[in-house]
Amino acid sequence: MSLYERLPLELAPYQKMMGQAADTIMDEDVSRYPILAIHQLELELGILLVQRSDKGSKWSIHASTLEEMVTKKLVQTNRIDDFRRVYKNPREFFCLFVLSDEGAQFIFLPREDEPYDI
Repeated sequence: MSLYERLPLELAPYQKMMGQAADTIMDEDVSRYPILAIHQLELELGILLVQRSDKGSKWSIHASTLEEMVTKKLVQTNRIDDFRRVYKNPREFFCLFVLSDEGAQFIFLPREDEPYDI
């Protein structure tokens, strides 16, 4: 099973919390571009939501923003407009910055009203 197939299932228990974090970032005018960093490494980014070892989670989850990603040079300044063009509606999709064995990549995962059945 590929990362794209596994990730929605593995993150399903955390969808509600991820949605609340993204909504808070937008509702509190922190940023219009919430990003959730999903990783299995040590990462100094954003606010920790889930620690990898908590409740058997395979992933750590941090809430961040485009602005922080630019400050930490994870998104180049000259690529901000390109990023904004491809960024999907954060009320409908999670923007995930995934660090895995396959490298670093941005993935847009549809937000579900109901959590996945596992």
